[in-house]
Amino acid sequence: MQNEQTVISPKSLPLTIRDLTVAYHRKPVIWDIDLTIPEGKLVSIVGPNGAGKTTLIKACLDLIPRSSGEVSIYGQPYKQARQRVGYVPQRESVDWDFPVSALDVVAMGTYGQLGWFRRVSKRSKALSMQALERVGLADYAHRQISQLSGGQQQRTFLARALVQDADIYFMDEPFAAVDAATERAIVEMLKEIQERGKTVLVVHHDLATVPQYFDWTVLLNMRVVAAGPTDEVFNQQNLRRTYGGKLTLLTQAANEVERSR
Repeated sequence: MQNEQTVISPKSLPLTIRDLTVAYHRKPVIWDIDLTIPEGKLVSIVGPNGAGKTTLIKACLDLIPRSSGEVSIYGQPYKQARQRVGYVPQRESVDWDFPVSALDVVAMGTYGQLGWFRRVSKRSKALSMQALERVGLADYAHRQISQLSGGQQQRTFLARALVQDADIYFMDEPFAAVDAATERAIVEMLKEIQERGKTVLVVHHDLATVPQYFDWTVLLNMRVVAAGPTDEVFNQQNLRRTYGGKLTLLTQAANEVERSR
């Protein structure tokens, strides 16, 4: 009797990447990326500076051209699946002087459903206000985004992603330059999203909190070093392979990993 193997259809997988290479001026930034992310996972993407973490996310979202390879979201190209995708960019990449309010920014998350030439409905505004309430910014709804603190700006973009009610979220350093209270609020929100069966990929730098925050981890240094359940792949050996000679940081992170178990 032959062993039966369960075959998972790409249509049921939030993210499937095959042979992905991205190059800037003919110099590869990431190459030969093969990656499959299961549904309902809270995923950290970690690696040293210049490892290609942001490039990987942008390539998945068609924000930059690929040299080769394919990316599918629930078995479809991004253009066909974009309404199932939420995105929180790096705070540094946003023009915060643009004259819009926090509520306006969040309402942009409904444009995929509304279309570009339709007015935002009362229902969309109500949903946007609910999202701002969830991230603790209801009182700042009509404040221009340039007048918000860094943490408040980050929460605004998280609310914009939430109002999309996506199935998979890509978040590029959502914890950067935020205070401890904002970080806790974001973690709680991410876990709430996961509890609803959603998948979240987060570019993350604080190695000490990876085991605490994430149940799935991708270690990246231009190529995928390891990917899988955090308690299996986030270990001293893989950290050494990912971070190379940065031994001071590595030893500290490895010790944190061991103490967390």
